[in-house]
Amino acid sequence: MKITVYTTPTCPWCAKTKEFLKQKKLSYTEKNVVEDEKARDEMIQKSHQMGVPVIDINDKIIVGFEPEEILAAVAKNSPKKAKKNLKAKRRKPKKAVKKKKMTKSKKKKGSKKKKS
Repeated sequence: MKITVYTTPTCPWCAKTKEFLKQKKLSYTEKNVVEDEKARDEMIQKSHQMGVPVIDINDKIIVGFEPEEILAAVAKNSPKKAKKNLKAKRRKPKKAVKKKKMTKSKKKKGSKKKKS
């Protein structure tokens, strides 16, 4: 799997993207579009925009820091690694406990006493 991240030195979202990829133990190639004109042209041609970060995962282009999209693109190309990463991120919500409601007939029976 080939991951390329197009960045600039002052972009905070680029830093978050790189940190996220490191945390998930995904190797990538960084291309600084400020210093590398060829990389800048390549990024614009692929994404049709000038905003960074742009992440290219096997020709799947993601613009901006989108962790779920990154993991989905990785899953498509490497199912075992992505499933492991997704399990760590997503936790099943706790099930809500349902309270039993008393029906009208039960309320009437319990609350009314017959007069003798």
